[in-house]
Amino acid sequence: MTLRVLITNDDGIAAPGIHALARAAVDRGLDVVVAAPLEEASGTSAALTAVESDGHVVVREHPLPGLDGVPAYGVGASPAFITLIATHGAFGPPPTVVLSGINRGANAGRAVLHSGTVGAAFTAAANGCRAMAVSLDVLTPGEATAASGGAAVAAAARVRDAERHWTTAARVALDLLPRLTAAPALSVLNVNAPDLPAGRLRGVRRGTLASFGQVQMTVAESGHGFVRTSLEEPGEAAQEGTDVALLASGYASVTALRAVTEVADVDLSGLD
Repeated sequence: MTLRVLITNDDGIAAPGIHALARAAVDRGLDVVVAAPLEEASGTSAALTAVESDGHVVVREHPLPGLDGVPAYGVGASPAFITLIATHGAFGPPPTVVLSGINRGANAGRAVLHSGTVGAAFTAAANGCRAMAVSLDVLTPGEATAASGGAAVAAAARVRDAERHWTTAARVALDLLPRLTAAPALSVLNVNAPDLPAGRLRGVRRGTLASFGQVQMTVAESGHGFVRTSLEEPGEAAQEGTDVALLASGYASVTALRAVTEVADVDLSGLD
């Protein structure tokens, strides 16, 4: 049976990364439907927000160039909301797998908590789908924005999108799909690829979550009625074997995550 796949993102339906991921999935013979925010929704984590008109969530058909026959929709909602309604049949038969990306900028370290790309994957997993978040490491700290915690780029950086190696990240993601489908329920794979041609990729390795992302937010200035934030590079080197360190060394990184789960190592004994 052909695998049913929803492809979404947080960069918006017109972003080049989602087109590259959809193209790769179709080329692998998967049953693909694409649904993504009408506008960029970076940094939204797993927020369930939507734009309604007369009580209806806004959904517009948005065919992708060169992918005739692949249903694609721009939705006035966050990636997690789109994923949630997809699992309830909003865009045809519910998906078995959700691929979220390819994000413009790495989602690495514990900062994945804030990512709309990863938030969509977590939401999928919490609703019975195995999911993968896929990102391409294209940013420098100077190009990141405080609004997204480092997951979006300045307008000038978008001009270079055509030069990015989206197909490298797409290939890594689809090659990892059998591992995802064989994984336990609630599983999420977080995949980051360096912006390199496939032939220059040094390999794909398991990466642990770095204790920080590639950039960190700080309060640059605060005053009466305002706060100004900025992003800066962490003051410490990435630990060997972490997702951040692997990317810096030219490897793609994959980290197995799980959606919100209970922990058993907190003492709650003696409660009524």
